[in-house]
Amino acid sequence: MVFSLLSKLFLQNNDNTVKYFITVLLRTTKTDEDDTSLNTRSMIFTLYGDYISHYGSKIWIGSLIRLLNEFGHNDQSVRAAISRMNKQGWVQAEKIGNKSYYSLTPRGQKRIDEAGKRIFKLKPEDWDGKWRILMYTIPEEIRNVRDELRKELIWSGFGSMSNSFWISANNLERQVRDLIEKYEIEEYVDFFVAEYKGPHENQRLVEKSWDLGEINAKYQDFISEYSQKYIIDKNKIQKGSMTDAECFVERTKLVHEYRKFLFFDPGLPEELLPEKWLGSHAAALFSEYYKELAEPASRFFESVFKEGNEIKHKDVDYNVMDHPYILE
Repeated sequence: MVFSLLSKLFLQNNDNTVKYFITVLLRTTKTDEDDTSLNTRSMIFTLYGDYISHYGSKIWIGSLIRLLNEFGHNDQSVRAAISRMNKQGWVQAEKIGNKSYYSLTPRGQKRIDEAGKRIFKLKPEDWDGKWRILMYTIPEEIRNVRDELRKELIWSGFGSMSNSFWISANNLERQVRDLIEKYEIEEYVDFFVAEYKGPHENQRLVEKSWDLGEINAKYQDFISEYSQKYIIDKNKIQKGSMTDAECFVERTKLVHEYRKFLFFDPGLPEELLPEKWLGSHAAALFSEYYKELAEPASRFFESVFKEGNEIKHKDVDYNVMDHPYILE
């Protein structure tokens, strides 16, 4: 009853601007550590998240340059990028002798953790049949807060049925509380948990709130590109004709690209997904391809890292084959 009344009320005030905002964000979704062009800064964040964090979270600039050379980034671009990141508060510098080392600041680590907080979307829990509903009326004078909230709601898996009316099928009560506290918007929001009582099916709500066709198309693009790469690289690895450095590059790119789905796939329960949903296919491809590349890629990273860094800081519990994006 609650859901039916609220939806009727707010669907009368459908705001095409919000729909456009969501579409544009979906097409260009990126965070500070995630950029479609694989620019230098975004790749530095990827290296911290997928490699350096397991080795003491600190790296000598010489090693970082050597690693990024493999992607075509020259010494000057790496130094310029890490310098900007330092000034912007993403990393902090430490001088030991005549060498400069860089580690993530708490702000930088928080960015790395953004994807980790959304891993649950790769394998949603069984649906309890309830919808989480967030409504807000945020004043125009703090519209920057409103815009940031919209982005975070999308990244968390919420969809917009109408202006300032967001829904999710997942149990996101904790995430909602965190967002309300983070942006200090208690007086502007209302949050409900309710069942939809019609007159239509739940799938109708999905169609109104998310463009699953566009997301599925992105999965298709990923599958088309990386299934071919997987077959070629698997054959090269088995023949011994693919170097560890090449495996390092391809593994890093694979993780970098697949992580994007954690931000724009809402992670809907299976009951609400279309019949030909490609998310599971993409997940299986990522798992198989990653496992082929993982060990030789790590060998290359360690061969570079041990020159100028303390390999003894490697996390004793780190298992390269146990990537957090692989959910068995």
